[in-house]
Amino acid sequence: MIKPTAFEQHQRILQKYLPAEFVDNVVDLILKHPLEFSIVRPRSTKLGDFRYGPGLKRPKITINGNLNSYSFLITTIHELAHYFAHLEYGGRIKAHGKEWQLTYQKLIYPTIESGHLPKDIEDALLKSLVNVKASSCTDLNLMRVLRSYDVNTNEVLYLEDIAENTHFEINGKWFSKGKLRRKRYLCYELSTRKNYLVSAMAEVKLKDDE
Repeated sequence: MIKPTAFEQHQRILQKYLPAEFVDNVVDLILKHPLEFSIVRPRSTKLGDFRYGPGLKRPKITINGNLNSYSFLITTIHELAHYFAHLEYGGRIKAHGKEWQLTYQKLIYPTIESGHLPKDIEDALLKSLVNVKASSCTDLNLMRVLRSYDVNTNEVLYLEDIAENTHFEINGKWFSKGKLRRKRYLCYELSTRKNYLVSAMAEVKLKDDE
């Protein structure tokens, strides 16, 4: 029996998460670099992340495994841009500074121009590039368009959908929703009374009596 190559192994896994037209390109980007890429359990506060430094044998990207295929693709490109910006400019750059912005643009434009994205996602991506710093995981319009492709969207409740002063839960902690500050809501944790800025598109759960 012929053992599958690393490319075929990654291809087999990622075809479950990515639009078919983009699988080979993403696998190619991952395998050409000393990078760990992991699909993880859903996190309420982030869709993906990029980490490097002490304690890690090599830089690591993690992506939430519950994302629809287009959200998974855009989040992966967002995090790959962090990795490539780190490679080119070093570890002291700002997370979404000009170095990351330039890198993200280089990675996302071929995706937009491929002709394989739905028109509404293509338009939302182009609009998001007007302000590249807010692109992908923090652009609310883009996030709304991407999440319209989720399955069972009626079962998901976002922070922007609930009324001010409503109590909600994220990751086992309970908060009260406050006022909108640009793209995040100022909320306080009920047990500690500490204030936190929470994304308008954060998935939340309500108390049973609300």
